[in-house]
Amino acid sequence: MKLNEKQQNLLRMLPGTDHVLEYAKTEPFFEEIPRSLLVRSVRSVVEDFRTAILNGDQDMTEESLSYHRVVEKVKGHVRNAMAPNLRRVVNAAGVVVHTNLGRSLLSADAIENLQTIAGRYSNLEFDLDMGKRGSRYNCVEDILCEISGAEAGMVVNNNAGAVLLCLETIARGKKVIVSRGELVEIGGSFRIPDVMAKSGAVLKEVGTTNRTHLRDYEMAIDEDTGLLLKVHTSNYSVVGFTANITLKELVTLGAKHRVPVMEDLGSGTFIDFSKYGMIKEPTVQEAAATGADIVTFSGDKLLGGPQAGIILGKKDAVAEIRQNPMNRALRIDKLTLAALESTLRLYRDPEKAVEAIPTLRMLTCSFRSVEKKAEQLRDMLKDLNDSRLSMELLNLPSRVGGGALPLHELPSRCVGVRVEGISVNAVERAMRGNTPPVIGRIEEDFFIMDPRTIETDEIPIIRAAFDNMLKHRHQI
Repeated sequence: MKLNEKQQNLLRMLPGTDHVLEYAKTEPFFEEIPRSLLVRSVRSVVEDFRTAILNGDQDMTEESLSYHRVVEKVKGHVRNAMAPNLRRVVNAAGVVVHTNLGRSLLSADAIENLQTIAGRYSNLEFDLDMGKRGSRYNCVEDILCEISGAEAGMVVNNNAGAVLLCLETIARGKKVIVSRGELVEIGGSFRIPDVMAKSGAVLKEVGTTNRTHLRDYEMAIDEDTGLLLKVHTSNYSVVGFTANITLKELVTLGAKHRVPVMEDLGSGTFIDFSKYGMIKEPTVQEAAATGADIVTFSGDKLLGGPQAGIILGKKDAVAEIRQNPMNRALRIDKLTLAALESTLRLYRDPEKAVEAIPTLRMLTCSFRSVEKKAEQLRDMLKDLNDSRLSMELLNLPSRVGGGALPLHELPSRCVGVRVEGISVNAVERAMRGNTPPVIGRIEEDFFIMDPRTIETDEIPIIRAAFDNMLKHRHQI
C-alpha cells in the first residue's frame, strides 16, 4: 500500500503509546484509573488514529494528532470502558413489554424487597420453624396456589426451562401430541419442536395449521402417548377458517385415556384484560381451574415480575418435576424469588396490582392520561426555544410486546419530532447515544416518542437529550 506525503507526515506525527502514557500522568483524570485499562485505552486510540490515516480519512490533520487531542480521545475511551455495559434506558418506543429493553419493570414493592434480600442473609433454604434445611420453593408456592387455585407450584429460571423440565419429566421417550397450529417459535429461535427433541419426548403433530379437532387428538392416542400438550399462541394469531379445542376439552380427553395434560400459556396473566377493553387472554386461574396436570408461563411478561418460569398444577405432577435432577440446573436464585414473591403478593388485590405493577399500569392507562403526558413532553421541548425543533402530536398505536396480544393495538398519543438540518435517522442515533439513551422509533419521517412507556420523571431527561443534541449539532 503506497502512502502519499500527507499520510507519511501524519504517521510520523502520531504519538507513540509510551509517550501518550507519560503525558497522561500529568492529567488528574487518570489518577484513579487502573493502569491496565489506561494502557489498553491508549493502544486502542492510537491504533484508531493509525487506521484513519492509512484509510485516507480527510478529517485527519496535524492538529488532530496533538497530545491534547489524543488524550481527550483516551478519556472518552476510558469513560466508556468504566461505565457498566448494562445501563438504564428511556423506553419511548411505546412497546410495553419490550424484550430488547428488559421486558417488565418491577413494582416498588418488588424493588424494596429485592434490595433487602440482596444485602442481607435470608432464609432461602432454611426452615425457621423447624430449624433445619428447607426448600426455596416454599417462598412462593403458597401465594402461587392462593391466587391461581392450583394444587401445587414451583418456579425455575425462565419459561423455556419450565417447558423443557416438564416435558423431560413427564414424557421422556414417549409421544407428546400437539396441534400443528401450535408449534410456535418465539424470540431467539426458541421452537416447541426443538425443545421437545431436547427433552427426549417424541413430537406427534395432529390437525392442520388452521383447524384441529378433538378427534385428531383422540385418534393419535396410543400406548406410547405420554402427554397431551396445548400451547397458547400468544405471539401470533390465525384468523379466518379456523378451529381449535379448549383446554377443558383436552383435560376431559386426557382423563378418559389416563394421559396427563399440559398447557404452556407463554405470557401468563392473572388479570382479565378484557375488562379494560383489550383482547381476551386466558388467565392462569382459568387454566388451573380446568384440572390440567401442568400449566407453565413466564414471570416477566404480562405478569409484570422478574424473569422466571412458573409451573403450576396437580401435586403429584409438580412433585415429580421437582425431583428431576435437571431442576438443579434451572433453579431460581434468591433475588428473583424476592422480586417474584413481592409481585405475586400484589395480586391478592387485582385493582391494587393494576396500579402498583408498572406493566399493568401502562397497559391499562387511559388515552387521556397518555395524551396529557404527550402534551407535557411537547411543551417541555418547546421551552428549549429552538426554531430548528418542530413537534406534532400524532395518534399512533402502542404495542403490548413480549409476544403477547399480537393483534391488539393500544390507542396512544405520541410526540413526533423533526429537527431542521438534521435527518430523522441522525436524531434517532443522537438520542440513542445520550446518557441515558432515549429509545424511540422512526415513523412517517418523524422521530416518534410514545408517552405510554415514558415515566413522568423521564421527561426532563428527554428534554436534556434534545438540548444536548442541538448544542452539539456539529458532532452528529
